[in-house]
Amino acid sequence: MTTSSATKQAALVIPDELRPLDGRFGCGPSKVRPEALARLAREGGAVMGTSHRQKPVKALVGEIRAGLRDLFDAPEGYAVALGNGGATAFWDAAAFGLVRRRSAHLSFGEFSQKFATVTKGAPFLEDPIVVSADPGDAPDPAALAQAASGGADLLAWAHNETSTGVMAQLARPVAGDDAIVAIDATSGAGGLPVDLSLIDAYYFAPQKSFAADGGLWVAMLSPAAQERIAALHAAEERWIPEFLSLHTALENSVKDQTYNTPAVATLFLLADQIRWMLDGGGLEWCVARTRANSQHLYRWAESTAYTTPFVADPAKRSLVVGTIDFDEAVDAAAVAATLRANGVVDVEPYRKLGRNQLRIGMFPAVETADVQALTACIDWVVERLAA
Repeated sequence: MTTSSATKQAALVIPDELRPLDGRFGCGPSKVRPEALARLAREGGAVMGTSHRQKPVKALVGEIRAGLRDLFDAPEGYAVALGNGGATAFWDAAAFGLVRRRSAHLSFGEFSQKFATVTKGAPFLEDPIVVSADPGDAPDPAALAQAASGGADLLAWAHNETSTGVMAQLARPVAGDDAIVAIDATSGAGGLPVDLSLIDAYYFAPQKSFAADGGLWVAMLSPAAQERIAALHAAEERWIPEFLSLHTALENSVKDQTYNTPAVATLFLLADQIRWMLDGGGLEWCVARTRANSQHLYRWAESTAYTTPFVADPAKRSLVVGTIDFDEAVDAAAVAATLRANGVVDVEPYRKLGRNQLRIGMFPAVETADVQALTACIDWVVERLAA
């Protein structure tokens, strides 16, 4: 960037009437509703700094578990487990406690690849089977059917690839097979439709659709997943650290607690967001909000001369993470920097993707009017940077 363009960028002040009421569009951590923060400052004082083994905090965990069963319309027998460490820790825990011998993965971005890397590095597992697609696309889950029939006992992919803005199909590749289907739903859960009967482990962290802080994982576990966890826990030949033990996490979760000390503010914000989602109308209502957000963004990108949705297939364009490519004549990094200087933040692309694009979080807490204001601000900035 030249000195003159940097000076022009710094001098641009977006008119107040164009700006979003809330300028947070991050893909994780995401926007936390101001009302939830206000309640944390008020009612949260009763639980902050108190024991997580006592009734007030355990009641929060119990509310979270019951609320998630309602939100996802969990089938009979599904359990809600919680543990510390986020989805990254869950990958390690799943390598110990869900994969019997070999896993198979759909890889179509940074985060779907990371779980495959974890299982490849586990010395007690065989190398995983990996079916890949280029960034901006996703393989069909049916591609894992052969892997399941060939001995893979866990089939894994991401519901939503946060790095690229690709939304993947959910399916059970082999009906009646005993392979566990594990879906990383960190950026998808709560903002995308889901049928849990197709899935054995639907796991996520709460810093995206659930508008809380990170450092916690939550998993919806089918009876088959629970049986697998119990069998691997009982297997004498496999040592499993307690912190990464899904069996230990389940044992504690049914008592409405985590194995070790949780971040109580995260629990409070997660419970508040689930309550807000259910009061609004449940998952269908949440998906209607993300669909309205994403429809505006993609229609704008398709109708604007200098932008194109990164994901070519409309059916695979995420409802919650929008990635928009810019023509070479427009410096997307300069646009993002100008927006940030004006209080519209976290629209930079995923760092490893290396594209001239913006990435926009459109989770349920984000108002459609703010997405509309964001695109108006982008147009205003691009016009003036080009002048």
